[in-house]
Amino acid sequence: MKRLIKHIATFFIIGIVLYSCSVKKYIPEGERLYTGASIKIESDSTVDNLKDLKNELESVLRPEPNTKFLGMRPGLFYYYKNQKENPGFLNRWLNKKNGQKPVYQSNVKPFDIEAILKNRLENNGYFYSTATSSFSEQELEASITYNINVSSPYKMESFQIDSMPSPLYEDVKNVSNNSIFLEQMRFNLSQMKTERESIDTQLKSKGYYNINADFFIFEADTNRYSNKRFDLFLRLKEEVPKKATIPYKINRINVYPSHDLQDSTFIYTERFNNKNYIQDSVFMEPKRLDKFITLSEGENYNPQTSRNTARRLSSIGAYKYVNIQYREIDSLLTDSLGSLEANIYLSPLTKRALRAELQAVTKSNNFTGPNLALTYSNRNLFKGGETLNISTNIGYETQFASGENAGLNSIEYGLKGELLFPRVISPFNLNEDFFEYSIPKTKTSLGVNFLSRSKLYTLISGNALFGYTWNANNYITYEVNPISINYTRLLNTTNEFEAILDSNPFLKRSFDQQFISGLTFSFTYNGMVDAKADKQFFLNTTLDVAGNSVGLFAKETDAGEPKEFIGLQYAQYAKADVDFRFHFNFGENKEQTVATRLFAGYGLAYGNSEVIPYVKQYFSGGPYSVRAFRIRSLGPGTYSGDGSSSFFDQTGNIRLEGNIEYRFPIYSFFKGAVFADAGNVWNSVPNPAFNGEDKFTSNFINELGMGTGIGLHIDVQGFVIRFDLAAPFHDPALPEGERFDFRFDKPVLNFAIGYSF
Repeated sequence: MKRLIKHIATFFIIGIVLYSCSVKKYIPEGERLYTGASIKIESDSTVDNLKDLKNELESVLRPEPNTKFLGMRPGLFYYYKNQKENPGFLNRWLNKKNGQKPVYQSNVKPFDIEAILKNRLENNGYFYSTATSSFSEQELEASITYNINVSSPYKMESFQIDSMPSPLYEDVKNVSNNSIFLEQMRFNLSQMKTERESIDTQLKSKGYYNINADFFIFEADTNRYSNKRFDLFLRLKEEVPKKATIPYKINRINVYPSHDLQDSTFIYTERFNNKNYIQDSVFMEPKRLDKFITLSEGENYNPQTSRNTARRLSSIGAYKYVNIQYREIDSLLTDSLGSLEANIYLSPLTKRALRAELQAVTKSNNFTGPNLALTYSNRNLFKGGETLNISTNIGYETQFASGENAGLNSIEYGLKGELLFPRVISPFNLNEDFFEYSIPKTKTSLGVNFLSRSKLYTLISGNALFGYTWNANNYITYEVNPISINYTRLLNTTNEFEAILDSNPFLKRSFDQQFISGLTFSFTYNGMVDAKADKQFFLNTTLDVAGNSVGLFAKETDAGEPKEFIGLQYAQYAKADVDFRFHFNFGENKEQTVATRLFAGYGLAYGNSEVIPYVKQYFSGGPYSVRAFRIRSLGPGTYSGDGSSSFFDQTGNIRLEGNIEYRFPIYSFFKGAVFADAGNVWNSVPNPAFNGEDKFTSNFINELGMGTGIGLHIDVQGFVIRFDLAAPFHDPALPEGERFDFRFDKPVLNFAIGYSF
């Protein structure tokens, strides 16, 4: 083994040497390849934070040398190969994706960089510092070293506000009380710019409509000192307009609820809550629209209040554009106060719309796979921003596999009616002013679904929901449904399925519980909205509690049997799960991503139930789960299945899963992926039909199903068609000692719409 490792290392070193030679032979005569720059700093003990200073100075070094990987420069190699007369398709493609133009010594401008370095030092208070440079040259390579001599910094003795017109002087002085400037602070131009922007923002919030950060200037005065000290003054520049030095109040608010960009004629005005609602006919009732407007007559101008109003109005769902414009009322202008007219233009969406969409549906308790939906929408139904959605859908589930992994098919039909109110409808009086960011929406829905599982059964289900959803900020969403009702009924069961139920009492009881009534709550933090962020976080937690309220009215039919409500057995359980995701984006334009996901869920049956209803149980395996295993085929625990039950879903009341995936661009809208998944489901109370193999124990880590694979993703502006080919390398259904077995000859091909996480 040692000899093998030695040979491999030798070949690797020889490969690097040959590769380096192959690059250097392309370097033109008289040129040297630029390999980078370094900075050496000399300073006295009065200079602190040298590490931060060095990092800032290094950030301005130009040009950047060609990138290296394991001692090689593949980007440079691809570029040189592409310069041949007939480079070939592969070389052209590699150059387009990863090629880099060579950076030579002649491209470096030392004197320009020295000037920039000295400028950065002065911006940080290190005046009279020096910068010199020298090249280190080899036969075909060159690097440069910048030698920096940093003098002691200038430090502030006092900070003062110079004379300004009233009331601007008083307001600037007030906002400057929280200034970042402290005595003996080092001169720092960046901090001065930050302070100036902060003053501008705070003054605008006090009504200074025409103020601008560029109207202010900082001046440092060293005349009183001889030991590198200075007094800092904030002054108003000359020739600043008088209008910029006074606050403005909103004198009049005009709202145009049905503004037409092509036709701006308005004939009807209604005064409501100190606002003028101007429209040719009543498109939206002022009393409904008014709650979304946080602007008020008599209040100072505040851009944050304008943004809040625009965001809240946009959330109604009835408007295509929201445009807030201000007009100065010159006739009311005084030496100390200005007046504004706020005009809110609202351009409605088309009242009726019909849309078709291909969706990806995945639930731990129901259907997984592509889904075609047709939705009819009627907006502003009752002139209060309400939206009626009537949708019908058809879904098809399948998974392509070989041998024993061959999957079964399912088809689902659904019809759903949903009515959304952009306000809180409640028997209790709630102050909607409490919800500053957005007003909660009330949603009600009724739906019916028909699910046909080949060779097993057909299932009809109905559901009703009443609840609220609201955004606490740009990232956090809450959803609570105090009324959530589900009714399910088995139809047309096959003999095979009846045999499964007879052999599995737990499963049979999960289908007997036809009526589910309870409460659901969901919290979501979605950091994925920051599309340009390097690191993105997502967290979703849900709580589902059922059976407690209807239990108060339930009746016991037979001794020892579950109670019934309106003649139906009802389920009683509590269920909670957590879904955490983290994405790390890197590379040019952040086109490469390492995506990770952790999921944990637990359900507890109690009271009227011995087992959680089938439609609420967890499963593992499939295109949105552990992709190396067939849909709902993994677990529970180490259960391996027998002849009949292997035709049916394998579910549990505990679920743990983890995923990691590297996504990278291939060409155009084709993306590649390499991934690994792990997970399983278990039962906290063992099912006798599984001989205890399904029970969750402390050995759960050794009972995870694991698989790895590659994927091809077609990503067209966020619409993703995904093909993932995966094979298991750890199967908990196999005997201990045989579970680690990479069965690449039995892969599973997953087809899905959208990313799995």
